[in-house]
Amino acid sequence: MNALNTVELMHTLGQQAKAASALMAKAGAATKVKALRGLAALLRANVDALQLENAKDLERARAAGLAEPMVDRLKLTPKVLETCAEGCEQLAAMPDIIGEVMGMKQQPSGIRVGQMRVPIGVFGMIYESRPNVTIEAASLSIKSGNACILRGGSEAIDSNRALAALVRQALVQAGLPADAVQLVPTTDREAVGQLIAMPAYVDVIIPRGGKGLIERISREAKVPVIKHLDGNCHTYVDDPCDLALAVKVTDNAKTQKYSPCNATESLLVARGVAAAFLPQIGAIFAQKGVEMRCCAESKALLAAVPGAHLKDATEQDWSEEYLGPIISVKVVAGVDEAIVHINRYSSGHTEAILTTDHVHAQRFLREVDSSSVMVNASTRFADGFEYGLGAEIGISTDKFHARGPVGVEGLTSLKYVVLGEGEVRG
Repeated sequence: MNALNTVELMHTLGQQAKAASALMAKAGAATKVKALRGLAALLRANVDALQLENAKDLERARAAGLAEPMVDRLKLTPKVLETCAEGCEQLAAMPDIIGEVMGMKQQPSGIRVGQMRVPIGVFGMIYESRPNVTIEAASLSIKSGNACILRGGSEAIDSNRALAALVRQALVQAGLPADAVQLVPTTDREAVGQLIAMPAYVDVIIPRGGKGLIERISREAKVPVIKHLDGNCHTYVDDPCDLALAVKVTDNAKTQKYSPCNATESLLVARGVAAAFLPQIGAIFAQKGVEMRCCAESKALLAAVPGAHLKDATEQDWSEEYLGPIISVKVVAGVDEAIVHINRYSSGHTEAILTTDHVHAQRFLREVDSSSVMVNASTRFADGFEYGLGAEIGISTDKFHARGPVGVEGLTSLKYVVLGEGEVRG
């Protein structure tokens, strides 16, 4: 497709999305629920067909030499598809917040002033790898009364086309416009350049992918961007803590799955518990083949662990998002040093403290400046589905508009509404 055709294509998609967004904003709660439940049913009924399309993408990815963690992100397993269907049903079961009026207060003039929750309008979503994002974005778009233009990665084009076709089918069956969810049909990179520069049609851009993609979009976009650049998540093992709990949670936070942005990449351990804790977690990491990049103190405590793969940490390691079986390990004096370290090196995604000290827990919650902060839980829970949002469009480490997992509420805006009975301003 030549550049001129790509420009025309994107403007056509923009016009269609804008027209569809007006109809979506008017759609009743029951209609949106029907579309979401219909989509869940279609996903379950088409598992085999979707896996056939997905196999084309997997074959192409492996032939191109894509790293295995990236191939893993491409897979549409029956479990992944069932999670997508459950996400649609969870969203369908949630209250409809569109049109909700809150904070209505009487003013001295007699007017009453409040705020109404309304859809943003049209959002553009640019994402890499995971084709299940197509369903997460589409379902959230439907629930929030928006229209969206989705641009998945070229490596998942067959999977995304098959999923988007089911979305359009569900929309039409519910009496909603098919163009409420549109997938960019071309892999031409120029399509991204157009999508992020169409303020006449697109109200916000949500990039989800590697740091390079998000940096490019943040730099070139002519519409607002909701973003997170990377996920250097920390688990801090405090003194005092429940050692068995700390070992179990740290293991899960790092090894349950290596590729997501909410996997723990940095482990901080209070000096008072380091000698007891580090050999235990080190043995588990050694068994699972996790490389530990250590400060001098932690390396000395881990040296006797059989089979431990230890390296000296560099300054860069404290900021690194590995997305693989590598973790940085540092011994800190206590909660004060842990908080300072996290606020310096973290990407602002998710941090956890494992502690039995209530005061330390409260300080960590208040003082750590990240979009999700946890006490005695795995960082892997930083996810819209796990938070009960039904699904997430992504995780925002920005501080304006939306922060943390972005669900239905993050895809809405508030407008002021004023109710009067003939009042005039004096």
